[in-house]
Amino acid sequence: MQALRIHAHGGPEVLSVDEIPRPEPREGEVLVRVLAASINHLDLWVRRGMPGFPVAFPRILGCDGTGEIAALGPGVSGPAVGTKVVLEPGYSSGHSPEDLAGNDQLAADYSIRGEHGDGFDAEYVALPARYVLPLPAGLDPVQAAAVPLVFLTAWGMLVTRAKLAAGETVLVIAGTSGVGSAGIQIAKQRGARVIATAGSEGKLALARSLGADEVVDHSREGWDKGVRKLTGGRGVDLVFEHVGPATWDASVRCMARCGRLVTCGGTTGAKVSLLLPHMFIKNLTFLGSTMGPRSALPEIFEHVAAGRFRPVVDRVLPLAAAREAHELLEARKVAGKIVLVPGLS
Repeated sequence: MQALRIHAHGGPEVLSVDEIPRPEPREGEVLVRVLAASINHLDLWVRRGMPGFPVAFPRILGCDGTGEIAALGPGVSGPAVGTKVVLEPGYSSGHSPEDLAGNDQLAADYSIRGEHGDGFDAEYVALPARYVLPLPAGLDPVQAAAVPLVFLTAWGMLVTRAKLAAGETVLVIAGTSGVGSAGIQIAKQRGARVIATAGSEGKLALARSLGADEVVDHSREGWDKGVRKLTGGRGVDLVFEHVGPATWDASVRCMARCGRLVTCGGTTGAKVSLLLPHMFIKNLTFLGSTMGPRSALPEIFEHVAAGRFRPVVDRVLPLAAAREAHELLEARKVAGKIVLVPGLS
């Protein structure tokens, strides 16, 4: 079978579509024929290499996707062969106090496919049966492949970590990125007023179509003043931030007194500045968030099936075009997600 692997860290040129043996499902596992797998910024970070994070080579990339059950391993009674499923991005022992409390993403052994172990960018994958979720009837597997990681991350940020309340004003940074597009929709579904940023007229229009009440062009100097004007000078209750240094200072200036900022990463870098007097005088709160509880996935897909949430797919490419996909994402020429399809010519 074909699998997208890296044998060393580097640029898109290190991506290799290799012929490797098809896995066999072990005790408690299912074999899944992958129908689609989406590209995330995490794929770029794993490919480039992250300081202090060793990766065992070769590594199959891919954090989330969809598939069809091809075979059941010993001890597995379902789901039935032929069932279309969602491939869950996170995994853990299931036995830690955090797991038992419903916060599996906080467990010490929590891992993500394609980062801590082999991922889903392959024609077939074998994984424990408890990490496949039946795909709701009527959903397109290719479109659905763009849902799991970004919607679970955005849910973790807004619902689990920041405790977003109806009536609050949320600023979603980079609202047409994968996680940003999910953030807009989840915030609106929770009853918030949403202000979203984007960097072009086309992306601003897309953010509006996803439910943003107002939009601001973050490519313009002083865009944070526009946000404050939209709030009557008060600022926003919550900033949904995942870009990092390029937007951080302006994001902080947008915060209302007693406001919160929640972040899941920094696509433009790892270091930001913070003025402590500004933080304590305004009683600001800064929250870090990693993924979200897997228990939220069924509810997320209920909203997708009902049309309340929609994945934003920029384009669909064959697995063999993964290098092009990485280059497009790095060049910020993507609105939403790129989905890879094994076997697509």
